[in-house]
Amino acid sequence: MTKTKSKNGSSSLGVLIALILLCAILAIASPNFLSLTNLMNVLKQTAFNALLAIGMLLCLITAGIDLSVGANATFCACMAGMMIQHNVKSSFLMIVVILVSGLVFGTINGLLLTRLHLPHPFVSTLGMKNVLWGAALIVTNSQMVSNFPSGVTWLGSKTVFTAIGGGIPVSFLLVVILYIVMHVFLTRTSLGRSIYCAGGNMEATRLSGINSANVLTFCYALSGLMAALGGLVSIGRSGICNGSNATQPFDTDAIAACIIGGASFNGGKGTMLGTMLGALIIAVLRNGFALLSISSAVQNLVLGLVIIGAVLIDVTRERMEAKARRLAAK
Repeated sequence: MTKTKSKNGSSSLGVLIALILLCAILAIASPNFLSLTNLMNVLKQTAFNALLAIGMLLCLITAGIDLSVGANATFCACMAGMMIQHNVKSSFLMIVVILVSGLVFGTINGLLLTRLHLPHPFVSTLGMKNVLWGAALIVTNSQMVSNFPSGVTWLGSKTVFTAIGGGIPVSFLLVVILYIVMHVFLTRTSLGRSIYCAGGNMEATRLSGINSANVLTFCYALSGLMAALGGLVSIGRSGICNGSNATQPFDTDAIAACIIGGASFNGGKGTMLGTMLGALIIAVLRNGFALLSISSAVQNLVLGLVIIGAVLIDVTRERMEAKARRLAAK
């Protein structure tokens, strides 16, 4: 346990150093980067991806993946848009529908994997991404919807301490609270430890008496719920819902945040702190690209290279650790 904590701490420290270096480079390249207003914008941009990354991290820890988080967030926002189109303007009812919708489809993802035994979550969640994309367009008749009530837009638009660069986004404060809660959950509860066990060795988890199917279903259900929260935040950020956004690379950004933060596609690894730092790096990159007027094509190219680099580092580290264990066993 001590060695694991030491490795996690070392990994997070490396990500923190990378974030600081990236900020230093962008501060030199653009004088506006370190302005308080821009830094608050970075936090606002971080919130959406960080929420999706919470659920993504749990799926990655179990050696799975959820490619439907972005489409789920868009669909949940479009469910509220459908209610606007039908003159239902109760903020409370909209928020309930948004959260329940995300939770239901996240749970379906888990059940497809654990009850119908689809071969890999890549298959089920990729299919679900397309289902939700189509559903988001259907429920809104392929129209953008606006004029949401203030109770729905509050989370994504409200700021506090407005004297600080226009204010600290409430959505980012929510992210900080959720990350602290999830850190305690993963490190201090039996279910949290079971999630790591399931990712480390599924068969050993089953033999130890842990219901691995329920653990996996929980992870995908929580991923759906976090996507719903992300959808709620997106309404406040933009003031609209648009079913076409289901095709945006939101899931790629969430995966990148987790992998950069130290998670592994092989499962059993990843921390909330590392994921938060990874989400900040993604937001800083995209913000810096915008300040420097870099095209979206180049942005996606660079982000893809960052993901590949993070995976290569993880694979290299795994090989070095395996080699060290073999030498120690001799």
